[in-house]
Amino acid sequence: MSMSLKSWQFRGQLLALAICGAALLGGCKGDRIAPDAPAAEPVAALQHLAGRLAANDLLGYAQASVPPAQYARLQTAWAQGHSRWPLTELPLDGQLLPMLAALSQPDAPRQLQRSFDAQIAGQASGVRQAAQSMGQFGVQYLHNQTDYTDAQRAHYSQVVAALSKWAAAAPLTDKQRARTTITLLTATARTTGLSTDAQLQAAGMEGALRRLGPFFKAFKTALASYGLGLDAALTGLRGEVVSELGHDVVVRMQYPLAGQEIEAQVRMTRREGHWYVTRTLEEADTLLQLADAAQAEQAEHDARQRAEAEAAEQVKEGASAPAKP
Repeated sequence: MSMSLKSWQFRGQLLALAICGAALLGGCKGDRIAPDAPAAEPVAALQHLAGRLAANDLLGYAQASVPPAQYARLQTAWAQGHSRWPLTELPLDGQLLPMLAALSQPDAPRQLQRSFDAQIAGQASGVRQAAQSMGQFGVQYLHNQTDYTDAQRAHYSQVVAALSKWAAAAPLTDKQRARTTITLLTATARTTGLSTDAQLQAAGMEGALRRLGPFFKAFKTALASYGLGLDAALTGLRGEVVSELGHDVVVRMQYPLAGQEIEAQVRMTRREGHWYVTRTLEEADTLLQLADAAQAEQAEHDARQRAEAEAAEQVKEGASAPAKP
């Protein structure tokens, strides 16, 4: 699970910039939501999730994301190696372990600093142009993506545009700031003790989330030093229910990001007396169905092997039995 530090820098930055949108879905335009308006129950549930992320409580976020019975099944699926939820909720979730592995290398601080000095330091104009180009490309890419709904494309396009504008003005080429950031992230990554899937498995779902909390905090701290306050986005989330049908509602929400006001819609579902993000429930349901199927297949395989072993033993016993006169 190795990757170049240059590749990690690019992918890791994308992961960090996308964190604030991980729990948000869809997008729309409308009037500003009054910050002092009483929060409806679905909105309060959404704000609670955002609050857990702002507090770096990844375990609390996971526990509040799905009903207790589903949460317990997800724990079991993790223990059996069939799931890595809620890490799979992260954008670019497949890059988390490679990033932690790269940051945890003994010589990572020196190599990252050397790479920064050679490729980025003093290249303010180039970095600014790259940020603008990536923003334009990102928006164009989203508009052409058929996997997203119109609402999702509208939301993600706002996020990409805001982050592109931030990156173009942020002091990303500052050498001393980079040294501080590299020191913080490499030190915190090592304390997680998580750089392989086997280590995630051994830690268990709750243990892994507890260990990742400080790294999540360090990542946000690093971004804040460059002027991107994800906690402000999370704690500044406001919303209102715009439609309701049975146990499902649509929440229109707004949150500040990089000096821009982002607007989005999210579907919420009432299950077991509480409100949850609909897409999270659906994805967890699908994951658990796959986990159940994998477990059933494994059980069938084990039963077949036992039957074959028993049959072989019977043949062996029969062959060794003395012949009747």
